[in-house]
Amino acid sequence: MLPMKQEDGDLDSLVRKRIRALRVAQGWSLEELATRARLSQSSLSRIENGQRRLALDQLVTLARALDTTLDQLVETATDDVVTSPMIDGAHGLMRWPIKGVPGMTVMRQRLTEPPPDNPARMRAHPGREWLVVLSGTAVLMLGHRRFRLEANQAAEFPTMMPHAIGAESGPCEIMGIFDRDARRGHQREDGDAQGRCD
Repeated sequence: MLPMKQEDGDLDSLVRKRIRALRVAQGWSLEELATRARLSQSSLSRIENGQRRLALDQLVTLARALDTTLDQLVETATDDVVTSPMIDGAHGLMRWPIKGVPGMTVMRQRLTEPPPDNPARMRAHPGREWLVVLSGTAVLMLGHRRFRLEANQAAEFPTMMPHAIGAESGPCEIMGIFDRDARRGHQREDGDAQGRCD
């Protein structure tokens, strides 16, 4: 049996609903998921509707078949749904960690200066970054290439390429998502954020 530390009934019901919701989201019938999980259709139906006990080995198999993990399948709801940003007024930054994906960070930044166009003044480090322009016009430099981004346009790039971002003819605001490696690369150089992608 699955060990449950919260109220067993609540978690049991949540896991069953989650299995059904994931199956429906994939557009799969009971028969299709049962085949993928090597269960009988009647067993899966009884699991989803609460007529069969949840066994750990079946949950592992179902998690794999649903392209998720056992941890995600049985995780409980938390009370800390709403988070406030960490504010760095000196660099015009707001940062929010993404709790469900350790190492991921969302960042909002107001830029007023153009980016450096000399690759020697740009950053390069492991990782990947995605950003969207919220207002104004931004300029993204990737090596010797220059990209002009208007409001609501987005860019995604590997941060091993020398890069910098800044404003074009007036302030702009951007929101970016950094993976763990990209965030670490920017943390090492946080002392000079002007015209940079942090």
